[in-house]
Amino acid sequence: MEQTDFKVYGYRWVVLVTFMFVVAINQLLWITFAPITGNAATYYGVSDLSIGLLSMVFMIVYIIVSIPASWVIDTYGVRIAVGIGAVLTGVFGLMRGILSPNYTYVLIAQIGIAIGQPFILNAVTTVAARWFPIKERATAAGLGSLAMYLGIVAALVLTPYLTLTSQISGMLTIYGIVSVISVIVFFVFVKERPPTAPCRPDQEERSLVFEGLKESLRIKNFLYLLVVFFVGLGVFNAVTTWIEDIVRPRGFSIIEAGAIGGVMIVGGIIGAVLIPMLSDHYRKRTPYLLAAVIGAILGLVGLTFALSYWLMLVSGFVFGFFLLSAGPVGFQYGAEITHPTPEGTSNGLLLMMGQISGIVFILAMDIFKSPVTGSMTTPLLVLIGLMILSLLFAARLKEATTILTDSGSG
Repeated sequence: MEQTDFKVYGYRWVVLVTFMFVVAINQLLWITFAPITGNAATYYGVSDLSIGLLSMVFMIVYIIVSIPASWVIDTYGVRIAVGIGAVLTGVFGLMRGILSPNYTYVLIAQIGIAIGQPFILNAVTTVAARWFPIKERATAAGLGSLAMYLGIVAALVLTPYLTLTSQISGMLTIYGIVSVISVIVFFVFVKERPPTAPCRPDQEERSLVFEGLKESLRIKNFLYLLVVFFVGLGVFNAVTTWIEDIVRPRGFSIIEAGAIGGVMIVGGIIGAVLIPMLSDHYRKRTPYLLAAVIGAILGLVGLTFALSYWLMLVSGFVFGFFLLSAGPVGFQYGAEITHPTPEGTSNGLLLMMGQISGIVFILAMDIFKSPVTGSMTTPLLVLIGLMILSLLFAARLKEATTILTDSGSG
């Protein structure tokens, strides 16, 4: 397909789908234990908090590894960098299955998988930039983010079922085998880049990594975007982590809490597909980021005060739809406004902000919940206030020149 003076290759979709598969498996391994916390705690003879650590360690490791991973992505490319992440996911995913009866070995395996995570997730916009024209890049980034949510949903649905039918050890072994398959599929199908760039020469990447990092932190719009991601991703991580604790004081059951959490992710999946497509079609980023923050605030207000189950479901859907749709649009916007900073660097900085705030918000919500009733209304009100503050920063974002001046026509 010809697009002005450059060519776009159909094989880009093979690369993207393969990348999505690796992303989904990595996220499935991350959230494996969330829906079976009680069973896993009994199986390993540890506390619920120890099981929670199997997921929390991903946020901690991400903060440490994110910038080095971005450097590898931007220096050595997608095939090597994401390949490192895929191999770590496969090797430690299989180790987790083989040594599943031992909690210590499982924790070590989780750390290994967590080290691989930023090598994979930070490459979303790099894959988009290598293979897609600028008018399709938010869509490509959106599908990359969609894979994250699909991996989470798969874990929430499959883990309880496999635990009942194959026990925890069998479930972890099955996941380990699938993770190895994802490594093989990646190296068979993923190529570094197409024969020719899918964009004008001035839209290709990028500067040296640390020079680009330094330059990006001098860009006012990117600093505003970092604040928006710090609050937005942190709020999402905290709410999803404590969803059962949030709704329990209002009389909702564990099953209802799980359904509310599931609807949030489903809303996010729909939003991550629809909103980036609209953003690409109309060549606008900032209006959709602003709308995402506003919509997420409305959903969070509902989750804070709703007393009826149907209203909680609606609120959860609205919250997930808007907040998760902001991710891929924000990643692409960040790549555009920081040009020529490498995509992996800007992507990694944004994700790292959410990991830092996620840890802080999760611990703070637990500390400041009501000691009598367990209600989390007070910390939720604080989160609403922070979201309103982030709205002020989102309103100050200016459109990137690259999306405004691109003249490619599908």
